[in-house]
Amino acid sequence: MKLSVIGAGYVGLVTGTCFADSGNDVICMDIDKNKIEALKKGKVPIYEPGLEELIKKNYKDKRLHFTTDIKEAIQKSKIIFIAVGTPPTNHGATDLSAVKAVAKDIGRYMNEYKIVVTKSTVPVGTSELIQKIISKQTDLQFDVASNPEFLKEGAAIDDFMKPDRVVIGVNNEKTGEILKSLYEPFTRTGNPIIITDIRSSEMIKYAANAMLATKISFINEIANLCTITGANIDDVRKGIGYDNRIGHLFLFPGVGYGGSCFPKDVKSIIHVGKKHGYNMELLSAVDRVNNNQKALMPSIIKRHFNGKLKGKRFAIWGLSFKPKTDDIREAPSIIIINALLKAGASVVVHDPEAMDNMKKVFGKKIQYAEDMYNALKGANGLVLITEWNEYRKPNFDKIAKLMKEKVIFDGRNIFDKQQLLNIGFAYYGIGR
Repeated sequence: MKLSVIGAGYVGLVTGTCFADSGNDVICMDIDKNKIEALKKGKVPIYEPGLEELIKKNYKDKRLHFTTDIKEAIQKSKIIFIAVGTPPTNHGATDLSAVKAVAKDIGRYMNEYKIVVTKSTVPVGTSELIQKIISKQTDLQFDVASNPEFLKEGAAIDDFMKPDRVVIGVNNEKTGEILKSLYEPFTRTGNPIIITDIRSSEMIKYAANAMLATKISFINEIANLCTITGANIDDVRKGIGYDNRIGHLFLFPGVGYGGSCFPKDVKSIIHVGKKHGYNMELLSAVDRVNNNQKALMPSIIKRHFNGKLKGKRFAIWGLSFKPKTDDIREAPSIIIINALLKAGASVVVHDPEAMDNMKKVFGKKIQYAEDMYNALKGANGLVLITEWNEYRKPNFDKIAKLMKEKVIFDGRNIFDKQQLLNIGFAYYGIGR
């Protein structure tokens, strides 16, 4: 099939590349000229395992194309995926300005029947808005569909190629069958393609992310209660996780969730509720708990040093909101670093992929170590924020020699508390 993906960001690049790899002719369009030129040279603007190799392969085989010409992308494609950014506004609503602009361009430039598919995460009712915008620009026939993405950063290629499920929202059977055939190469093992109405499809995306965010905030609340009561969150999460109704996934306490999805989508669904006169009590609490959790680690650090952080030096391991990505959007590391700097401490950071992005936030206010151990020289404390694999089994004897004080603040509970206590470290985890 001939497809176009409008928006060569995280979702757009993965979507376009994976469709090309299954034999489709795909145009990825973006207004950023520098990004498009870089992609043509095989330079990928984001870090996602396996994506760069897949882009180079399909671009070489002429199944994947890059352009800044939206008219070309629209007119040469039967199916058009909208994958532009939908950032939050200051009030928690979703900014649909980019989606509206693309819809207007589609109506202006379409030359024959098209299927317009919303891939961006959008509030319920957005597809109907897209239909109205396009209809004002053209008398040609077209159909609108919703096809939310469920990609985990760091595992996006596998998530697309081997999806748990594919959700397609349509208002007629024919469109559903066309989109179903597009996804069938990825569901040969039997995982379902769910065909539903458009509004339900839009809601499924928000409901899924809201549920996962709820599990994270829930276990963080329980972990904080474990700290107060003397219970061990490691045993508690295992004890409840073996209940099949609950499961083990997303029951790991930490310093709060971040990224481009959970914070934005939770706020957005709360805003949708308010817009329709309904107060989302549970999700409002989920959002508050997460904001509080991001401030927890600075309070633990201050408590250890009796509130006197001025002149102290802290090493930070992990900046991205999760491993296997360079994404620092809504990352807890930003909150923690800001709190340490405000208290008069100095900060040196290390992350395998996210340091360039963090430089755009902090510049010369903090130091950047190319090696994880170099970050520890003269440090009064080590703060583990992101659980990259290379941090899981470090040389603690080497760490002890490098640090000024043997104190570890483990924001992901990846270290063995008793082992560290036995070799003379002060240790602080979450709910331990």
